[in-house]
Amino acid sequence: MTQLARTLGARYSISSTASHAKAKEAEALGFTDVIDMSAENLADGVNRITDGYGADIVIDGIGGNILSEALKVLARGGSLTTLGYSAGRESTINVTDLIWKTASIKGFTLSAESVSVRQEAWSAISGLLASGKITPIVARTFPLENAAEAMRYLIEERPFGRIILTI
Repeated sequence: MTQLARTLGARYSISSTASHAKAKEAEALGFTDVIDMSAENLADGVNRITDGYGADIVIDGIGGNILSEALKVLARGGSLTTLGYSAGRESTINVTDLIWKTASIKGFTLSAESVSVRQEAWSAISGLLASGKITPIVARTFPLENAAEAMRYLIEERPFGRIILTI
């Protein structure tokens, strides 16, 4: 998401992690706007990076309490899209963060989109991949027959990057 936002012209493309090691990995890969939440909270990090402006768009793939924290960092008129819940399916929000900021929250799942929307998205992304403007970050590759080991690695190690199964 961070690479895609930068490529599409976002002024800031902020990544966050609760792991100091992952923050260092992100910085080593050229991510310039990284919040190490083991050292600072999300709101302080966003305010530091944006000089207090906040975020126009937040994409939350974690859920749980992070969702309410993400809502707090929105700029006036900002939008929060949630698409994951690995940190939990429930969250409590302060509705004044929505009202006073005239913000919005919505959910997203690609599978709910039409075939033509998915094809259009894939076409745009595959073009960026082919041109080298975005590069997948792969933590590790496993043969398909080791899918159980790959899942254990994903859950236990919580790696930086994607896990690939090869056929």
